[in-house]
Amino acid sequence: MTIRILIADDEALLRMAFSTVLEAQPDMAPVGEAGDGIQAIRLARELRPDVVLMDVRMPGTDGIEATRQITRISPRSRVLILTTFDLDEYAFAGLHAGASGFLPKNTRPEELLTAIRSVAAGDAVVSPRITRRLLETLRPHIPDPSSADRDERLSRLSPREREVLIQVGRGLSNTEIAATLYLAEATVKSHLGRVLQKLELRDRIQAVIYAYESRLVHPA
Repeated sequence: MTIRILIADDEALLRMAFSTVLEAQPDMAPVGEAGDGIQAIRLARELRPDVVLMDVRMPGTDGIEATRQITRISPRSRVLILTTFDLDEYAFAGLHAGASGFLPKNTRPEELLTAIRSVAAGDAVVSPRITRRLLETLRPHIPDPSSADRDERLSRLSPREREVLIQVGRGLSNTEIAATLYLAEATVKSHLGRVLQKLELRDRIQAVIYAYESRLVHPA
């Protein structure tokens, strides 16, 4: 299957560089380029790409708002945010807006291609280690757990599914969760899949954010 990719960046040279790398891959096809957020939203609506490479800092409508709108109007499109630094102040906001991952702009081409394939397959491109660093660094952006009520959707989860969600929120990988809860890794994957389905979440990163916002995990 060919992964159809929309490139959104206000720098023409970067768009050209990304396009050149993508065109060399037999399973990828750049289908459009956008120089700002408004254009990215319009092209996403028209083209329905599988993956959107989204720059955060763009004139006018920035990458955060563009991500929020694209994931709403084209739910099957996955957004991979590109940042100047791996933990800048926009990372959490982008993930919260519906992005499936983020990468620094200086990522090596082979890592970018792997990330695109992962996102297109429905995975999140943020490792557990980076997730922990992200949540620690961007703690001020996480809502105060004392200021929000528990989400009623939590009642949909079984006790074991809730345990798995807590461990995901703490930044553990499936292997680490399996060891912590004395489960097979395949069982953890099954539980996590049901958690995402029941809570209507897109991917693992959305599950991490939900775990904090629903007060299952505290930023301590």
